[in-house]
Amino acid sequence: MSFKTPVHFGPFEVTDQVFYKTQLVYALVNIKPVLPGHVLVIPFRKAQRLTDLSQDEVSDLFSTVQKVQKMLAKDYFGTKDAIGKIEDGSFNITIQDGKWAGQTVAHVHCHIIPRTKGSDEGDGIYDRLESEEGNVGGGLWDQSRPTQHGKFPRIEDADRKPRSAEVMNEEAARFKDQMARLESEQ
Repeated sequence: MSFKTPVHFGPFEVTDQVFYKTQLVYALVNIKPVLPGHVLVIPFRKAQRLTDLSQDEVSDLFSTVQKVQKMLAKDYFGTKDAIGKIEDGSFNITIQDGKWAGQTVAHVHCHIIPRTKGSDEGDGIYDRLESEEGNVGGGLWDQSRPTQHGKFPRIEDADRKPRSAEVMNEEAARFKDQMARLESEQ
């Protein structure tokens, strides 16, 4: 699978952060993960709303979400003695469908957030996604930041900065290898 053709998430070129592709969608590491392992699955065709996707795109989007969950479970839910399984943890799967839901890049994207045993944040994760902490578009913009329109106010978090391209590329390479292994097991 070639990653040479530029991949865009809305107006942003994200080719090097992509770790998995199908014919219709791709998965990439998140510039501002809310928790470790927080990734996105996105259709290649730039569509703003979930209802703008074709049935094939919707099917591929959610099939890919399931595959990525299995890969993340192996990585994040394991112990030093065992590879993790889906039942060893949980996931938040969310789509901010439109700007009033907190979508800061007008391109459908599904968040996959691994949740480990002992995590007691519960629905607080949605507060974090709707705040500056979840402002994916803000992390990608250099000068002009999109405005959060979710019901929660924009919160500046000086301790949480966008990750470097090098860090995201290393994680994308690791996840790419893991997705290839997962695909070969099926």
